[in-house]
Amino acid sequence: MEVIQKYFPGLTDEQINHFSRLKDIYSDWNQQINVISRKDMANFYEHHVLHSLAIGLFIKFSPGTTIIDVGTGGGFPGLPLAIMFPEVNFTLIDSIGKKIKVVKAVAATLHLKNVTALQTRAENYKGQFDFIVSRAVTTLPEFYKQTQHLVSPKQKNAITNGILYLKGGDLTDEINPFKSRISSTRLSDYFDEPFFSTKKILHLSF
Repeated sequence: MEVIQKYFPGLTDEQINHFSRLKDIYSDWNQQINVISRKDMANFYEHHVLHSLAIGLFIKFSPGTTIIDVGTGGGFPGLPLAIMFPEVNFTLIDSIGKKIKVVKAVAATLHLKNVTALQTRAENYKGQFDFIVSRAVTTLPEFYKQTQHLVSPKQKNAITNGILYLKGGDLTDEINPFKSRISSTRLSDYFDEPFFSTKKILHLSF
């Protein structure tokens, strides 16, 4: 939890309470449904919560912004972002029912009224959002094909509506097809921890 407050010193008491409770809630659920590698629970805040919150350093979402987290898994990056931005509406989707069961339970335990969780595939989902967020569920060109119908043309933020994608490694081949529509920001620009040395946030604007 200290690593969260290191980079986000202005959290409210409620946000600190929510973030502080997250690890225990996930540890309990992980005994029943393995949504996070058990080896990785020791690095829960750095590898999952802080990684998700990189999006909150890249952009401060305007109140009323709508966001869909596609392939949310156990709720990342959507749930940490929902705690960080209580005036933003989040829809978290995944095709695997047991993962959505955990997401719903975590959101209910923390009384997060800005979170909706659904078992569905992006290709089948109808609705439009200001941003799509995700943590590397597939290659970016493939992800774009599956999700492009979900982005609203109406703008209300400082950056253009589109995809905010967290991914690591050499992304040259994935970025090239989008030319000037995409930006890549190294997470090492935000965070000191070695875990983030190869990780990036991609913004594909629509």
